[in-house]
Amino acid sequence: MSLLNRFSRRLMAVAVMAGTLAVSLPVAAQVRVGVSDWPGWVAWYIAEKKGFFKKHGADVKLVWFANYTDSISALSAGQLDANSQTWSDTMAPLAKGIALKAILVNDNSAGNDALMVGPGIRSFADLKGKKIALEEYSVSHFLLTLALAKNSMTLKDVQVVNLSAGDAAAAFMAGRVDAAVVWNPWVNTIQTSGKGKPLFTSADVPGMIPDLLVAQEKSLKAKRKDFLGMIRAWYDVERFIRDNPDEATRIMAKVVGMDPKDYKVFLPGTKFFDQPANLKAFGPASDPTSLLGVAPTISKFLLDNKLMEGKVDYARGIDASLVREVAGVK
Repeated sequence: MSLLNRFSRRLMAVAVMAGTLAVSLPVAAQVRVGVSDWPGWVAWYIAEKKGFFKKHGADVKLVWFANYTDSISALSAGQLDANSQTWSDTMAPLAKGIALKAILVNDNSAGNDALMVGPGIRSFADLKGKKIALEEYSVSHFLLTLALAKNSMTLKDVQVVNLSAGDAAAAFMAGRVDAAVVWNPWVNTIQTSGKGKPLFTSADVPGMIPDLLVAQEKSLKAKRKDFLGMIRAWYDVERFIRDNPDEATRIMAKVVGMDPKDYKVFLPGTKFFDQPANLKAFGPASDPTSLLGVAPTISKFLLDNKLMEGKVDYARGIDASLVREVAGVK
């Protein structure tokens, strides 16, 4: 189950926007927050389990979505107060005029996504003309685009084979393709098999794959106290994962129905964001790793691949005031 959810989560853009916010939420209701299968989002259940929401006065209801794309639809339609989603998947609704605000960075992929190659490929020059399996238009496609650009190459220099992540990993290990762009657990599976190693990972492009808490603007105005409490609770979660990794892993693994030993593979490649990291992420566009700094690159990928209609005003989709208020920064 979790692997299929992971596949769903990596789709970079979703054609779900109907351009309407017809469903209204009662002001008195608890904050309904969509969550799907990715470590930085599953970690919210630690806040629920350990009482961090209650500690910080946040009335929160976590709503599980087996299909990540459904959670994006629900937020865009006003059926959720907030959702756990990527920066890239937030841009298409923003371009449609839907009033959303990114208010917290949960994590960055920092090695969980990788370009895997065999022993015969030692550099990007060796990749020219080679077959690379990946899921088209997913974060894997995005990562390969970034990797090639950093090495003065483009997608025209390689042969892309469109396969789902699991099939891409299988094709690579069977020798049917020369390389594969996949995410964990397949990165780990390939490495432990001895058949491949990473040539480039998401750790090489810090800030480019951020996972966020994105709120409806109207819910943010009506329930600001709860959202501030959520941010404080998240910092407790991040600290808990650092201080109690085994217990944290057990809680998260139970949510997605995995063995804790298997789930551990996700944690090293996930950079969970604490308060200083969030303040930096919500900083100016001059910081190339901030949300504003990476936005043009992400937007270009979406537009080039016709995954978003029209340009987006990135700044309108960001509200740094809550992170700054929690930190006591003006």
